[in-house]
Amino acid sequence: MSFKSRDRQGGTRSDEVIALHPAESGMQLGRALLHALHNAGISVLYQDREMKTVWARNMRAPWASETGDSNGILPPAQANRISGAKRDVIASGNPQRLEIGVPAEDGVRWFEVWIDADHGDGGDVQGVVTTMVETTEQKRREQTLTALLREVSHRSKNLLAIIQSIATQTGRYSDGIGDFLSRFRGRLQSLASSQDLVTSSNWRGAALRELVSGQVGRYTTNALQNLRFRGANPYLNPNAALHIGLAMHELAVNSVSYGALSRPDGFVEVTADLRTTPAGEVALALTWAEAVATDGAQLSRKRFGSVALERVVPASLNGTASLEIADGRLEYRLVAPHGNFATD
Repeated sequence: MSFKSRDRQGGTRSDEVIALHPAESGMQLGRALLHALHNAGISVLYQDREMKTVWARNMRAPWASETGDSNGILPPAQANRISGAKRDVIASGNPQRLEIGVPAEDGVRWFEVWIDADHGDGGDVQGVVTTMVETTEQKRREQTLTALLREVSHRSKNLLAIIQSIATQTGRYSDGIGDFLSRFRGRLQSLASSQDLVTSSNWRGAALRELVSGQVGRYTTNALQNLRFRGANPYLNPNAALHIGLAMHELAVNSVSYGALSRPDGFVEVTADLRTTPAGEVALALTWAEAVATDGAQLSRKRFGSVALERVVPASLNGTASLEIADGRLEYRLVAPHGNFATD
């Protein structure tokens, strides 16, 4: 039992059943092949040179209507495309492969279609064999992967831009190479910590409470005692997570050096409120408050820390911020519009 056709390079091949047991009948083989076609979701159609159907197996929509004619279901453009390819195969004897998209209720169904000529013993084309396999899920996975790769590329460029900005500003406000390296490494570690949260969520973002706890926890041995977080816990988008994480880092570093976290019993208070703006939109109002030395904190000097808190972070969020140090107390207030977070 054999089937002769042209291979993908145009040569002749013989697809034979190998080692057929004498007790096995052609009907048994046929049933086995029909099961294989059904289980694999493969449709096969054989037509003669005049494009009349000789036999068809495992045909289902959109390849067969009640009359067995695929042209009655396929969109005209796709039906004509397949018919044209079949005529070319009959005329040339060379196989063709098509990718067909068929409109469906849930989008588009995709199919791989192979069209092969059936060559007789003398090499003449006796008919055409069309094989159809649905590849919708594979196509959707490929489209999803492509979209994810574009998103990763976009976010990676954003992250590199943030790092470049941090490097430039850190260098501008550093007293020397040693001071620069120390501060720059700390800020990179802060970004890495926030980025870990974003990555673990499949790039969706990070919860505010977890982000703040992670940044403060890097500089204290007992975050439960040294950090008092109250209020809402919105889910920040990736950009907001990175920049608010940077703000928390700058505040924590200053606090460890000059503020409440420099004392074993000291603590900082972080409050998050969701407020309605005059425009009727919800905004996140984030406040960091702590007791500092009576002579003021180093953040009162216009160094990168205060520049980041008052200019870089709010600008990146299209929000506003203020930093006040007076009467032995530091308060940082950041307002971020709703586009930076979700509450559900």
